[in-house]
Amino acid sequence: MQRRTLALRQQLVARSLNAFIQAGTIELSLDQLASRVGVSKRMLVHYFGDRETLEESAMTLLEEKLRAQFSPESFPAKVAPRAVIRALWERTIAAESRGVLLLVMDLSRRAWSGSERAKAFYAEQQRLWADLLMNYLPDRDAVERVLQVFQGAVLAFLITGDPEPGRRALQAFFSNSSVKKTTKGPKKKTRTGA
Repeated sequence: MQRRTLALRQQLVARSLNAFIQAGTIELSLDQLASRVGVSKRMLVHYFGDRETLEESAMTLLEEKLRAQFSPESFPAKVAPRAVIRALWERTIAAESRGVLLLVMDLSRRAWSGSERAKAFYAEQQRLWADLLMNYLPDRDAVERVLQVFQGAVLAFLITGDPEPGRRALQAFFSNSSVKKTTKGPKKKTRTGA
């Protein structure tokens, strides 16, 4: 019985996250969310107790999905930093990413408003991207600079819908930057212990 309950709860989290992504916001009422998920509001409350627990579960699942999508292992070894940034940009501006981008921006807005959970989400995303980029860029300063350019490009893309200014800004970063053209590639994970 507990396995079945856990499985149903996981399905509801996944469907809720999909609803948030489709809406591009986490600010759906429980009634709206229940309607989009295809269950009653009462069932959501039964399985999660309150809205905060459901949101927390959806944010955790989103973190897991983003961690998998942007892990160093999902990029080829021995490529130039510019190629990695280009691939990241194309993944980011893909039509299927729009809802996720809007949801991440909504969570960023919550972080700006003081939400500790949203701040933790933002910090984790920054860490994941920095870890990925450290495999291709020479130092933390270069990673910080490219992240700032990338985030500005994403914001402009979300506002205008035009990916070209962001693409040009990222290309210019590498053309005008003192970033060395490294081809380090992802670090191999090693097993420790017996």
